[in-house]
Amino acid sequence: MRFSDLVGTSERVAATPSRLEKVALLAALLKSVAPEELEIAVAYLSGDTRQPKLGLGYAAVMRVADATGEGGAPLELREVDAALAELRRTTGKGSAAARAERLRALFARTTGDERDFLARLIVGELRQGALEAVLADALAAAAGVPAAEMRRAAMVAGGLGTVARAALSEGAAGLARFSLTVMRPVQPMLASPAKDVAAALAALGRAALEWKLDGARVQAHKSGDEVRVFTRNLNEVTAAVPEIVEALRPLAPRALILDGEAIALKRSGAPQPFQVTMRRFGRRLDVERLRAELPLAVLFFDCLHAEGRDLIAEPASARFEALARALPAALVIPRVVTADLAEGERFLASALAAGHEGLMAKALEAPYEAGRRGAAWLKVKQAQTLDLVVLAAEWGNGRRQGWL
Repeated sequence: MRFSDLVGTSERVAATPSRLEKVALLAALLKSVAPEELEIAVAYLSGDTRQPKLGLGYAAVMRVADATGEGGAPLELREVDAALAELRRTTGKGSAAARAERLRALFARTTGDERDFLARLIVGELRQGALEAVLADALAAAAGVPAAEMRRAAMVAGGLGTVARAALSEGAAGLARFSLTVMRPVQPMLASPAKDVAAALAALGRAALEWKLDGARVQAHKSGDEVRVFTRNLNEVTAAVPEIVEALRPLAPRALILDGEAIALKRSGAPQPFQVTMRRFGRRLDVERLRAELPLAVLFFDCLHAEGRDLIAEPASARFEALARALPAALVIPRVVTADLAEGERFLASALAAGHEGLMAKALEAPYEAGRRGAAWLKVKQAQTLDLVVLAAEWGNGRRQGWL
């Protein structure tokens, strides 16, 4: 597929406020993508590249983009992907100059619109109205399968790119092959904000209330004596978090997939700020030194698989029971189940007193659904204010047309 075709569709998607029209535009494009380029197209339409950590800063990319003229043969999607992969592999002495030259050669084959799209894609600033939920619906429409089944397959496969080719070539039969697998990370379920405890209970009725930690979301997989830990973005960080491995390895259950939160603690036992906790992640060196300086605690709030039984389609109440059976109480998030506002307010006060940022309210009958900020999980946090200075602005597109 021509890169220009994808860029043009992206612009039309960004320009329309209609979700249905966005889905129709994306579905039409996806039907025309060659099977071997589907994963590339899905990544770009989601605002991502297939190559994480390209090592290119905003200023460097924009400097090359602004200084490059138009010319050369039209780009194909696979050529853009190959060029970015080569940039990712360019390291070592003199790599900065080599990357700049390769980037200049790539930009030289783009038109103005393509260059703008590509620059924003590389630096992670692409905003085109094609959020993953919209793209999932578009893939479902293109493949002629239920959107719910597309979301389920993407959740257990770790992303839409993995399932796109199977869906478009084989339909529902292709999606049916994707199942929950221990040691393969699952897309996390997300929460929507609620004004306060009263609003959360009004929306959910009798619900599970949990402490909301301002830590790092972690997903832990256990198979026998092997434990692996993944981040919210599905990156493996096992080597950086030995405390989590040591906490889970001796437990009796042989197979588990757990969702939880890790947080660094002060010597007093109070939680560290989020930015401090994140120092523990992404480090492969000096782990023991950092462990001594910033010990991690982990508390799990959901169980997606236990001893051969997949639980993502089970109601939250059943998953909570499985969690309590699998783990000692010290590893389970503090939780109460109530419809009483006074009890909910007291529980929020206990979370704040312990140094945490609020509470989560969860519907007891809801399954585990990833990729959408639905109404089954609600988060209640204390309002905080910041004094800020505006440094830059850009004109909005679509429903934000006419706004800075």
